[in-house]
Amino acid sequence: MQLQEFLILLVIGLCAGFLSGAVGVGGGIVVVPALVYFLGLNQQQAQGTSLMMLSFPIGIVAALQYFKSPHMNGDYKYWYMAGAILLTFFIGSYFGSKAALKIDRLLMQRLFGVFVFLVSLKMIFSK
Repeated sequence: MQLQEFLILLVIGLCAGFLSGAVGVGGGIVVVPALVYFLGLNQQQAQGTSLMMLSFPIGIVAALQYFKSPHMNGDYKYWYMAGAILLTFFIGSYFGSKAALKIDRLLMQRLFGVFVFLVSLKMIFSK
């Protein structure tokens, strides 16, 4: 790995971590496009790399900050909610990854872009 590539990875991680802690996004919204456009990975390589990164409990420090805040007020129901999502996410990610690896790279990239675009429109125009 070259120094320039390593520095790009550090900047991607810092930006994704900051945005994850600030607004709850990181892996799919920041890391995947950054790996595609700044390091030339294809869509499946970027998604796989992002998922490997997310395999570690990297969000725990931010999650604890939110948990202690007045917004969540130490209410454990949020841990139960996260646990339920985690369990089904585990199952869904297995089948989703198997499907994504069978899709053409360019089509996968376009599907990803359309998904992010539609989600952003919904968030921008919802009340």
